[in-house]
Amino acid sequence: MNPYALFEEQLIVITGAAGFIGSGVLRHLNDLGYTNLLLVDDFYETDKWKNLIGKKFVDIISKKELFSFLSGKEREIGAIIHLGACSSTIENDGNYLMENNYRFSVKLATYALREDIRFIYASSAATYGLAEKGFNDDEEELFRLKPLNMYGFSKHLFDLWLLREKALEKVIGIKYFNVFGPNEYHKGRMASMVLKMAKIAEKGSPIQLFKSNDPRFKDGEQKRDFIYVKDAVRFTCKFLEPSLRKIGGIYNIGSGSAVSWNQLASALFSALKKSPLIEYIDMPKDLHKQYQNFTKANMVKFFALNEDSIEPLSMTPIEKAVEEYVQKYILKEERW
Repeated sequence: MNPYALFEEQLIVITGAAGFIGSGVLRHLNDLGYTNLLLVDDFYETDKWKNLIGKKFVDIISKKELFSFLSGKEREIGAIIHLGACSSTIENDGNYLMENNYRFSVKLATYALREDIRFIYASSAATYGLAEKGFNDDEEELFRLKPLNMYGFSKHLFDLWLLREKALEKVIGIKYFNVFGPNEYHKGRMASMVLKMAKIAEKGSPIQLFKSNDPRFKDGEQKRDFIYVKDAVRFTCKFLEPSLRKIGGIYNIGSGSAVSWNQLASALFSALKKSPLIEYIDMPKDLHKQYQNFTKANMVKFFALNEDSIEPLSMTPIEKAVEEYVQKYILKEERW
């Protein structure tokens, strides 16, 4: 049974399509037989174009050309998956973040809402900040959130705009937690620690983890909610299913469990078939005040969708995900 039959005759627009999660969405939809995909991205000086090799789509256009392309094609667009954004949590250019992550998103959402086009967009777990009251994807709690950096703030503003416009019930906002996996090679400093650690450990050098800046956690025992990109992509695309077409709101997408950096490192060394070799270093000053020592997605609302879903929901265990990522992709320098 085709889970996304509703969109067989219409284009699915994917912004940020050559990026980490975007190229994964493209791969997933291709694997299901979809090629009616319009990609939106700009390459600049990165090699993220390599994430598109072997994939099928109608065309790829610059973000600057998107609205001129969309004009007059309203009936041809079935859905917009908006993943394009500046995702750097250390970006200091507030004007750039506001224009790229907030104002562009407002303009695109306005178009989708006006034309009744399915709109799925990436928010971020960075909007939660220290999450004193937990990581609950309750829209009523949005005004209480306190992001720790400008990136999280830019994402948070768009969530609040949708809430203020009473539009959240008509769109899907996804708060991704720590996503890792193939197709992130271009991300540099913002790549996952799995990729960074694998490159170092493969050479026999010790990996470095931050010392704790919080007395509640020992060194390396800070915990994050890590989710494999293949799971994150499947969960994202579930909102294209006909049975979920009218569902709206903000949803966490994480594993629903917290894994320490030491546990993650252990899984990595196991995948490399090496003995653990870890050094603990001081945290950079620019991260000290905005570092999340603990994240754990509340997945109750998302998994409740399983009752109406065509495809059953399942999660890849962290050890299996790390092993596959390392053995099948990193060591072979392959893309998904």
